[in-house]
Amino acid sequence: MIKNDLFLKALKGETVERPPVWMMRQAGRYLPEFMALKKKYDFFTRCRTPELASEITVQPIDIVGPDAAILFSDILVIPQAMNIEVQMKDGIGPWLPNPIRTQADVDQAVVPDVDEELGYVMDAITLTKEKLDNRVPLIGFAGSPWTILCYAVQGQGSKNFDKAKGFCFTQPEAAHQLLQKITDTTIAYLKKKVATGVNAVQVFDSWGGMLSPVDYQEFSWKYIQQIVDSLKDETEVIVFGKGCWFALGEMAKSGASALGVDWTCSARNARYLTGGNITLQGNFDPSRLLSPPSDIKKMVKQMIDEFGKDKYVVNLGHGILPNIPVDNAKAFVDAVKEYKG
Repeated sequence: MIKNDLFLKALKGETVERPPVWMMRQAGRYLPEFMALKKKYDFFTRCRTPELASEITVQPIDIVGPDAAILFSDILVIPQAMNIEVQMKDGIGPWLPNPIRTQADVDQAVVPDVDEELGYVMDAITLTKEKLDNRVPLIGFAGSPWTILCYAVQGQGSKNFDKAKGFCFTQPEAAHQLLQKITDTTIAYLKKKVATGVNAVQVFDSWGGMLSPVDYQEFSWKYIQQIVDSLKDETEVIVFGKGCWFALGEMAKSGASALGVDWTCSARNARYLTGGNITLQGNFDPSRLLSPPSDIKKMVKQMIDEFGKDKYVVNLGHGILPNIPVDNAKAFVDAVKEYKG
């Protein structure tokens, strides 16, 4: 039994003494202990070496003390497994030397055997569970099919993902075939993660907000819905769409256990748009962790008061930034632990 199960209780909508807290990208660049490993091993070596991935996953649990761990990995292990080459370049980020631009390119992408291609992730889960020793739940994750397509077609990060959108609008048939392949791979991958021991999963639709509401339904949401439908009877599913406030009403009917909210959507609007019954997660502006710790604590208390302590998971509105002082991250977590309604 998990000793601290606040996070799972909140996802199930149960009454809690205080809300749980964790931070997106909490296993990462703001921790000196992480940077020490980064100097020794390149990015995908860290992802692919279960001993390193599990060590990085557990670091913030020991140092900052959140109520859940999230497995150190990357959303781009999925295209790698699908026969799409992905590199991580310093100063650039993800780099795909052969982006998908044609039907022939889509045909080259495979739906892999996840045991064969992504077994290292499952080994990392097993090792992480040992290291966590049931202290807190473990979250597994994947990118949304649309977000993966963005990288696969654009070939790198982008401010507007114009090539990815252009591909969808000029070659919709090829785009939908690619999205379905990504979806099928993601479902198999997340199911395997659950079977291996993660306690919940999160789908990150990092670039969903790039699409208009109509295009979002066609090129992103209907694929996320397939993932939720396939996983919801096996585990708790969180969906986080950055910039996707316009879809919160639809998302709330999806069968997901919780919805992530970014910092541009107020607690009041998020509750209103979702009908007030689903667990929400978020939505502290990651840059606000640069504020003095005393201010962080005041703002976190106010945020919890606005969302309400139940059916709520405290988190950031996107991933933690590399330049955040560890003491400020601790202040964020401690403010939640000290919360009195």
